[in-house]
Amino acid sequence: MKTAFCAACVLILAITLPGTARPAEGVDEVSFESLLREMVDRDNVARFPAPYYRCRQFSSYDRDSKERGGPGWFANWDRSQFIRTDRRAGRSEHVLMDADGPGAVVRFWGTWHGPKGQPFTNGTLRVYIDHDDVPVIEGPIVDIISGGRLAGEPLSASCSPLTEFKRRAHNLYLPIPYATHCAITYESDAITDAGAHEGEALYYQINTRTYDTNTAVRSFSLDDLKSSGELLARVQRDLARSPSATGDLEEKTASEHLAPGGSLSFELDGPAAIRELVLKLDAADREQALRSTVVEIEFDGVRTVWCPVGDFFGTGHRLSAYKTWYTEVGRDGTMACYWVMPFAESARVVFRNLGDEAVHVGLGLVRSGAWAWDDRSLYFHAAWRQYAHRRTRAHKGMSGEHAEDLNYIDIRGAGRYVGDSLAVFNGAKAWWGEGDEKIYVDGETFPSHIGTGTEDYYSYAWCRPEFFETPFHAQPEGGGNLTGGFSVNCRFRALDAIPFKRSLCVDMELWHWAATRINFAPATMWYAMRGAAWNAPPAPDEARRAVPRTRDDVNLVTGVEGAIEGESMKIVATAGGTTEIQEEEKYGWSRNRQLWWIDGAPGNTLTLEFDAPRKGDYRVVAALTHAADYGIVRVAINGQKAKDPLDLFNEEVETRDVDLGVFALKKSRNMLAVTIAGANEAAQKRHMFGLDYVLLKKE
Repeated sequence: MKTAFCAACVLILAITLPGTARPAEGVDEVSFESLLREMVDRDNVARFPAPYYRCRQFSSYDRDSKERGGPGWFANWDRSQFIRTDRRAGRSEHVLMDADGPGAVVRFWGTWHGPKGQPFTNGTLRVYIDHDDVPVIEGPIVDIISGGRLAGEPLSASCSPLTEFKRRAHNLYLPIPYATHCAITYESDAITDAGAHEGEALYYQINTRTYDTNTAVRSFSLDDLKSSGELLARVQRDLARSPSATGDLEEKTASEHLAPGGSLSFELDGPAAIRELVLKLDAADREQALRSTVVEIEFDGVRTVWCPVGDFFGTGHRLSAYKTWYTEVGRDGTMACYWVMPFAESARVVFRNLGDEAVHVGLGLVRSGAWAWDDRSLYFHAAWRQYAHRRTRAHKGMSGEHAEDLNYIDIRGAGRYVGDSLAVFNGAKAWWGEGDEKIYVDGETFPSHIGTGTEDYYSYAWCRPEFFETPFHAQPEGGGNLTGGFSVNCRFRALDAIPFKRSLCVDMELWHWAATRINFAPATMWYAMRGAAWNAPPAPDEARRAVPRTRDDVNLVTGVEGAIEGESMKIVATAGGTTEIQEEEKYGWSRNRQLWWIDGAPGNTLTLEFDAPRKGDYRVVAALTHAADYGIVRVAINGQKAKDPLDLFNEEVETRDVDLGVFALKKSRNMLAVTIAGANEAAQKRHMFGLDYVLLKKE
């Protein structure tokens, strides 16, 4: 599943880490205020962290996931799973997080619904700091995480629409530092058992930092919200505004027509840092151009970035206007990113057309500014890979026996992981993203980050297809989530960036509810010291691969040659019952579809229209589905009846070619009438009918 490490990368002989025990420049202690400032300091993620911290995630992941590759590894009952339950002041409080300091909570995501058949319940969340018995934060969970109790948007917000259980994704990015210890608990009478099979379902992810032991941390108190109110308001305004780079910047621009194989490049001298990249791309087939035009960047003679431009800017192979703290796509199609990319001596940015058609770069822009290169400076990296036409299998329960881990990236070296985007093309009308992230830091055998679902990792919930954008997570397009087709998600990190000293491995489960195929293409972003290596080398053949436009493209769907597909026939009349297009890969239907007539009754008639190549006599063969709940039907073409009633009962689903006989056909507007005559004695009396296709054989 994992490929070899990038051959273009420098072999790691030794990595000398800078001194990481000292605090960051200008910070004597970590505090609520220092973390707020760090959150909007783009330069910070481009340096190795000082003071150093380890990032960890507490979540409600299924506790049957115990050993990589072992039984239960893909178990999916990811709700209401807690560390333990404590008794406090006569209450039962479920412990979501328990961590020694010095540290900080830097992201809290959650979603929930009430017990089956009951309305939403709003339990009590409590945050205990430094072993104090009195919580520093206490209140209804929705008020604290997304209801504005602690902060306003965008630090505290929800996404996805309300439903009957008020199911939304709730996100809190307000930092909560602590000196020695932090515990977060949840109290609700509706939590009935581990996993909440019957009671309230609470899904949660809490990202934390744990600093080196000699780091001074000033613990959070509610007074901080008042004393730092002006700073808090400014941070929220900064996060919400346009992220365009500012300051004294050198600007290089160009526009160029790129023939196949052509490129546009920019050369920069250091020490400096790229602070903004902008690209506007036009092509006859812009979807394909977004994938087959790539960005390559070299820093100090080493290429660290290779990625299709659409994926690099977080929009995949379809343009969708959206904005985050690090990326932006305008309504006019202009794409921009604001990752700070430092270099000591030189940088080279190349936009290269790998496609077969010409591409016009209406605007290529690089803005760079001053950078003081030091032993903590890191190089920006971005890589991309695609798992094309990946086969999935249907799940009937939560065990995940048919899931698999797909690798985003494997890195050797020192740095920190800052985000990713994921473009998928879903081949079925079913949810593709039950899978959990699993992130291993510095050789962990069990991941310090294990999640509750792909959409939860990307900070939304319930596989919702609606557009959303926030500073650190976005769904520019979600149309493929439930109905099949294209979706793209982004998650970018600030305070929850993940440092590593030796290695980092990011995996994501592919856990689909349907047997189908999917294109699964992650782009990853990280910073690293010179000498890092990674396992996603340039993939020009994948970038050139034709992008899918329909589910048939990703499913590699083929049809029976010369067939008149049932799903494409015009329905002239339906006397009783309803029709729909049924799509399943497992039954072997031509193009994986059939015309399905259901809920009819004896005497009801379905009339279809089809054309013939020319007027004349034809033998008509129909591919008809047989199953336990299918009926007995009579068929007539242009008023001429087929020989006998057709009994479509069979214990298993099976499609058979049935010779209906020879009929005189017109060139156009031939009528095929199907009348329900009854049902086999052994059949379930649902009187179904399914037409895969019709073949005409000239007599």
